Amino acid sequence: MKKFTASLTALAVALTLGACSDQAANQAATTSADASAQTQQQYPEFNNVLLQPFPGPYGGVPQFDKMKVEDVKPALRKGMALNLEEIEAIANNPEPPTFDNTIVAMERAGSALDRVFRYYGIFSSNKSSPEFRDVRAEMSPELSSFSTKITQNEALFERIKAVYESEELKSLTPEEQRITWITYNSFARNGATLDGNAKARYAEINKELATLYNQFSTNVLADEENYVTYITAEQLGGLPESFVKGAAAAAKERGQEGKYAITNTRSSMDPFLTYSTDRALREQVWNTYYNRGDNGDEYDNNDIIKQILTLRDERVELLGYDNYAQWRLEDRMAKTPENAMDLMMKVWPAAIARVDEEVADMQAIADEEGANITIKP
Repeated sequence: MKKFTASLTALAVALTLGACSDQAANQAATTSADASAQTQQQYPEFNNVLLQPFPGPYGGVPQFDKMKVEDVKPALRKGMALNLEEIEAIANNPEPPTFDNTIVAMERAGSALDRVFRYYGIFSSNKSSPEFRDVRAEMSPELSSFSTKITQNEALFERIKAVYESEELKSLTPEEQRITWITYNSFARNGATLDGNAKARYAEINKELATLYNQFSTNVLADEENYVTYITAEQLGGLPESFVKGAAAAAKERGQEGKYAITNTRSSMDPFLTYSTDRALREQVWNTYYNRGDNGDEYDNNDIIKQILTLRDERVELLGYDNYAQWRLEDRMAKTPENAMDLMMKVWPAAIARVDEEVADMQAIADEEGANITIKP
């Protein structure tokens, strides 16, 4: 349940790390090993690496060297099934709802799925591939439905609400009160208070948005892979040797041996803009990167953005908000769109003035060097 609330486990880890004695460290290592062994006994069916407890002390380390794309789908489905079993047990607990048997129990639930998400995040952000993107496209609506089953679990929400409105809340620590409020508010703001058709439509919108978010990300990745700027040895001015070697290797991988590939990623674009002495090429590389998803081709995101905005507006209208910004900012520091805009307008003039000063400084340097250019973005 870490998706909905701040983790009490994180606090426990912080306290453990604060204990500097050898005895505390040994106890922590022993506890971690015991916990891993206990989990393996509890779930012997975890033959999928992505579900297994992390080996090693202090909570262990994910087995990134053993993760495979083909394990993602079954691991997610198994993790979701286990998590839903835990949620059902909490929701149907015959005991009166308390902070411990409801809020804390939810915090402790979903450990297997949390481990899968560690790997899922690495695949999404660092090791994406066409095979993984197919898996993500299939699983995105399933993950949305899974979340909806939890947030729209009426028995569970009634227990959360009972704790939130109970006399017990006053006796809890500020941290415990905060996590209770976060849990209640997360459910209330995500459709738990809706009835009938509105609740069903809310779930449908979430599934549609999950698919659109996935397609948006897939399109950006496609443009990163498909748009590559190839340059020749005569265009390497200013580039460090380490970058040149990497660009040559990237070109060779793409069947362009003898050339140098500036890939459409920040890790390639940033150093090129920093060091290249070819101004026209810098502009080309910059525009290529910032036009990802906006090239009018099969990977264009403009229509997807419109659909996302339309569905977001409909979704928050079901909850009684005038617009998405109201819903998004309600539990943030700004609280309202008006406050956010007011802060923006206070900062904006000073920021623009500072930009003007810095551009003038750069222009003065360029003029002194006889560069005969006008500073641009």
